[in-house]
Amino acid sequence: MRKEEKTQIIESLAAQLTNTPNFYLTDISGLNAENTAKLRRACFEKEIKLVVVKNTLLRKALEQKGLNEAQLLFPILEGPSAVMFTENVNAPAKLIKEFGKQYGKPVLKGAFVQECAYVGANQLDALISIKSREELIGDIIGLLQSPVKNVISALESNAGGKVAGIVKTLSEKE
Repeated sequence: MRKEEKTQIIESLAAQLTNTPNFYLTDISGLNAENTAKLRRACFEKEIKLVVVKNTLLRKALEQKGLNEAQLLFPILEGPSAVMFTENVNAPAKLIKEFGKQYGKPVLKGAFVQECAYVGANQLDALISIKSREELIGDIIGLLQSPVKNVISALESNAGGKVAGIVKTLSEKE
């Protein structure tokens, strides 16, 4: 591979890291062509970009981006590596777990999610439990709706008639 090609790949990876800073490093070696195609299809359906990379080029792209925490991933950049870029932070972890149960691969090597590095396959459950942006927004909305629901249910119950009577009496006194 010529130096120009390597530079182009490094710039492409750096641009991808800018667009989607959350990524997972996996080992997909040993998957046959059919299972690799299934994995790629599953990634596409979950809006995950799967890229097989050379470790040295990925390392240079990470160094170029200046992500200090990502330096913790440098020791695992050995052997075959595939990178899963994603917007939904826990989708690749769920996919790795589901697909791994069925086919034995991919195996999580590490991840860089929400500016934190996770190293090792034992971090998979922790990565699955990370909530996506949409899930967090849903939780916040649920928390905000809870007091309102309590007030509405109190007004609709028998005590609600008393409250309505008190409000009516107070408004008549003015």
